[in-house]
Order: sequence, then C-alpha cells, then structure tokens
Amino acid sequence: MLSWFQRALPREDSFFDYFEQHAGTLVDGAKALRQLLEPGADIAASTALVSKYENDADDITREVMLAVRRTFITPFDRSDIQALISTMDDAIDQMKQTTKAIQLYEIREFDPRMRSIADLIIKGAELTVEMTSALRDMKKNSNRLMTQAVRMTALEESADELHDSGLKELLRVHRHSDPMGFIIGAEIYGHLEKISDRFEDVAKQINTIVVEHL
Repeated sequence: MLSWFQRALPREDSFFDYFEQHAGTLVDGAKALRQLLEPGADIAASTALVSKYENDADDITREVMLAVRRTFITPFDRSDIQALISTMDDAIDQMKQTTKAIQLYEIREFDPRMRSIADLIIKGAELTVEMTSALRDMKKNSNRLMTQAVRMTALEESADELHDSGLKELLRVHRHSDPMGFIIGAEIYGHLEKISDRFEDVAKQINTIVVEHL
C-alpha cells in the first residue's frame, strides 16, 4: 500500500536539472584548464576561470544536498544522488587543485602529453553531459548509458598511458640536469591523471544507479 502511495505522488525531477548544470561547469572548467596549458596562455586568467566554475559547481552541489533533505520522493535513492553529485564535484575540485599547483610552481611551459590528457578531460566532461542527460530516462537509455561508461573507461586508460609515457620522457630529460623539474612535472601529470580518474568515477556511479533500477 505504501509503495503504491509513493508511486502516486509527484517526484522531484529537478535533480536532473542540477546534474546537467553541474556537468556544464565540468565542460567549462575542462576547457579553461586546456587553455591554460597552451603556449603563451594567460595562466592567471585561465586559473580564475577554473575557480569560477568550481564555485558555480559548489553552489549546485549545495542545492542538491538541500533538495535531498527537503524532497519526499526522489527519482532514485538519496544516497545515490548524494554520491553522484559529490563525485562530479570531485572532478572540478581536482581541476582547481591542478591550477593551484601550476601557479605554486610558476610553470609556464607544458609537455605536449599534458595537453593531450587535457583534451581527454574535455571529452570526459562532454561525455558526462551526455550521461547525465540520458539519466532522465535511465530504463530507456540503459544500454546507451552502459556503452558510455565503457567509453569513459577507455578515455581514462588513454590518459593513464599518456601519464606513464610523459613521466618516462620527463625522467629522460631531467634525470641528471634538473631533478626538481622532474618532480614538478610529475606532480602536474599526477593532477591531470586524477581528473581523468574522477570522470571514470562519475561514470561508474551512474552505471551503478542504472543497474540498481533495471
């Protein structure tokens, strides 16, 4: 009787709007980060943009957490809603951490593989937009969502390969003449690789939600 009553009540579907809005900040943040890595880029301006989008994302995350508490019927489990928006927020938080490290070490030149990883990060952000949009009708789009999750894993694996090859090249160049150059470069590679990891976490969380509701 209770389950019938709950199904009869209107659900709060604004959560999907929040997910899509947050995904939009991920795309904007990823593009600003990519621009920062261009030769001759205005690093301060790009860093400020990433921080702005990160603040926008935080505002959306706060709204979701409040909505979870005040909404009687949610489109899926409250814990899954909280986990998904938190995982998405981790991705843009890591973008901000990357820009902070770049500013801290006053880096002005970047390895080509770093830009290649940033290109993959943009693709991951754009794929997140597609997945959050498809989540509105997860049963209808279940196969599509699972395929997209596989694509996200492939992006993360490509980023891992670029990370590893980038570290090898850094070591070759800096091993004898500039050990600190290797340490700093390795940290930036690590930050970029973590962003890619966070996008894979988002895809896994969405995949978990879909499986639970099939």
